[in-house]
Amino acid sequence: MTNATEPAVMLPEDPAAPRVTRRRAAATVVLGLTLAGVAVGALWAVLAPPVAGVVGLTRAGDRVRGFVGDSADQLFLGAFLIPGMVSVVAIVTTAAVWRWRAHRGPVLAGALVVGSMIAAAAAAGVGAVLAHWRYGAVDVAGAPVSPEHRIHYVTEAPAVFFGHTPLQIALTIVFPAGLAALAYALCVLSTPRDDLGAWPPVEPRAFVPTGTPVGPVGVDQAPVTDPTVTDPGRTAADVPPVDPGSPSR
Repeated sequence: MTNATEPAVMLPEDPAAPRVTRRRAAATVVLGLTLAGVAVGALWAVLAPPVAGVVGLTRAGDRVRGFVGDSADQLFLGAFLIPGMVSVVAIVTTAAVWRWRAHRGPVLAGALVVGSMIAAAAAAGVGAVLAHWRYGAVDVAGAPVSPEHRIHYVTEAPAVFFGHTPLQIALTIVFPAGLAALAYALCVLSTPRDDLGAWPPVEPRAFVPTGTPVGPVGVDQAPVTDPTVTDPGRTAADVPPVDPGSPSR
C-alpha cells in the first residue's frame, strides 16, 4: 500500500526577524535621504552653469539688466537639475529600501515619500546658499557704468526653481517623491505574496474545493466526502430501480 504525496507549493522564503524596529527603520530612511539631499545640493552648486548677464546704462540714464546671447537658457538647465538629480537618488533609494525585506509595507513607503520631499528641499536650500556664496548677487544699482562705459558684464548664480510661485516650488519638491512612490508601487505589484514577504510572515490559506475528500484514502477505503454536498454528476440512471410490487406472502 502506497500513499499519494501532494506536490509541494514553492513559496518565497520567509524573512528573518529584524534587528531594528520599523519606526527606527523609517527614521533611518528619512535621515539617509536628507543627507543625500544635502550632498546633491553641494554637487548641484558645482555642476550648474552660471548665467552670463549684463548691466547697461541707457541714454535716459536708466540702468537695465539683460542676458548675453542664449545664456538665459541656463536658468532652465539649473532649475531642471535639482528635481532630476533628487529623482535619481529617490529611485535608487527605493530599490535599496525594497531590499530591506523585513520592513516592507506602508511605513517605509511613507518614509520614502517624506524623505524624498525633505531631500528635494534640502538640495534646493543648500544649492541656493552655495551658489550665492560662489557667484554673489547682481547689484544693478552698484554696477560701474557711466556715460563713457555703458555696459558692465556680470555672472549670475543659476536658478534653483523654475519660478517663485508656490506652485512651482511645490512641484519641484513633490516630483521626486511621486517617482519614489510609483517605483515602490511597481515593486509591490511584482511580489506574489500578500504580506510582501515582510515580517511577521502571514501564511497563505489553502483553498480546498467543496466535495473533495476530507480524510485519508487507502486502497480498501472509499473516500469520505462531505455528506451535505450532492454530486452534480449523478443522474437518475445511476440509481437502481425499485420493484413496485410487494411480496404476496
